[in-house]
Amino acid sequence: MQRASVVFRASGTAASRFSAAHGRVLCTGLGVRNASNIRVVTNTKRPDAAAAATPDAPSTPSTTKQQVYKQQAADKPADKPAFDSDTAANGDLASALFNPAEGYLQGSHWSTSFQGMATEPFESRISDVLMAPITESEIEIKPDGLLYLPEIKYRRILNRAFGPGGWGLVPRGAHSVSGRTLSREYALICLGRFTSQARGEQDYFDDGGLATATEGCKSNALVRCCKDLGVASELWDPAFISQFKAKYCAEEWVTHAVRGSKKRMWRLKTRQWEYPWAKK
Repeated sequence: MQRASVVFRASGTAASRFSAAHGRVLCTGLGVRNASNIRVVTNTKRPDAAAAATPDAPSTPSTTKQQVYKQQAADKPADKPAFDSDTAANGDLASALFNPAEGYLQGSHWSTSFQGMATEPFESRISDVLMAPITESEIEIKPDGLLYLPEIKYRRILNRAFGPGGWGLVPRGAHSVSGRTLSREYALICLGRFTSQARGEQDYFDDGGLATATEGCKSNALVRCCKDLGVASELWDPAFISQFKAKYCAEEWVTHAVRGSKKRMWRLKTRQWEYPWAKK
């Protein structure tokens, strides 16, 4: 009579309690008779081809979440400054401008500080320069009737009051864009004191005009900051505006040379219409 050789494989919590006697009983239940050689192999798994070809790796301690976070922070590339020269050279100025972590602002307390605000008035000489009556011959008018003083005039007034290097504009954040309008917050610092803060804005039409738009944005913020110092305050006085327009300005119907459309526009009486507009 042929005798059978049987091998049982057991794993898990039941492996420690499984013996040859249990195997003999199981063989009887399965209908296997004359089983003379019953062996029990515990805590083993059938290795697949990849595992069989690879030696066992040494055991390593489990990695905590804190260690994972530290490693991710170390692997994260550092933020580039907004006006990174390499980025600008590659024509990617648009993405560089809106970087919220601008490198050249890091470590400067003026990006958030209000140091020296309203501590005391500036000396009389400075105040006289800042609040001096505006020279009417320097005022310009836009076609829509808005009076303004060219931005360079504000810089000259500040230079006379504080001296070149005695004042400056400090960015208070990154550029932001809404539609085709670029804007940014600036603070005006004079003689080491916070003086005023305003958001400048400038329209642009394509990414190629962003560099010019940033300068216009800064200039617009400077004009707005100077209002708090009393510079050219007449331009916000309705009575002065009405008197100046009546004396020095004219509103006329003009025709566009290409489109042929007509429009009422303002000009200084000392100026003539320029192409493409003409009075007909």
